[in-house]
Amino acid sequence: MTEPVRLAKRVAAMTQCSRREAEMYIEGGWVRVDGETVEEPQFKVTDQRVEIDPHAELAPAEAATLVLHKPAGLTTDQARALISMASHTDEDTSGVRPLKRHFARLESPLPLPDHASGLLVFTQDWRVKRNLEENFDRIEQELVVEVAGTLAPNGLALLNHGLSFDNYALPPIKVSWQNENNLRFALKRISPTMVERMCQAVGLKVLAIKRIRIGRIPMSRLPPGQWRYLAGTDRF
Repeated sequence: MTEPVRLAKRVAAMTQCSRREAEMYIEGGWVRVDGETVEEPQFKVTDQRVEIDPHAELAPAEAATLVLHKPAGLTTDQARALISMASHTDEDTSGVRPLKRHFARLESPLPLPDHASGLLVFTQDWRVKRNLEENFDRIEQELVVEVAGTLAPNGLALLNHGLSFDNYALPPIKVSWQNENNLRFALKRISPTMVERMCQAVGLKVLAIKRIRIGRIPMSRLPPGQWRYLAGTDRF
């Protein structure tokens, strides 16, 4: 039997390229072993059939950023566990090739309360993470909030501007009725975790919260539990 060798060594021999270039082919998802894509350069092969995609590009794999429609009742970690090849939406138009490596070391800079649903960002890119954290005051988040109860006479005006909590006056935001049961919040500088306290202060009980937009990124037709990539041209 042939002595096992690292896949990177086999690919380097096949293509007459350097070991590092072979690793880039493999990590980019361009190499198949017996018909199955393998992304680990250290994978050991013997006499298996190794193929390189004829359209392979020799480029380092980019850090991924994706958005997930988080179902209500899940923590951020539980929502992260939903991300897999199987839950990738068919509506993804980003043009990004799905790779297993995109599912590792994902961070979520703008979390939602566990009981809330909607758009959740996960990223491997430190630049995206820093942008969302440092520009939190300038990035508008849009929420649909289902409520019950009787709104105080000046309640809508107070939600837009006038509430204070813990000796801190909340900044002005945009709150309007979407229909008789749902309020639309377009907020900056206020975390979605504050919405429930705001509604309670004006006589309303929050039944559900859904985030449908972060900056210029809408949730669009993303079903619960599914995700899509953000393209390199997408901006928050």
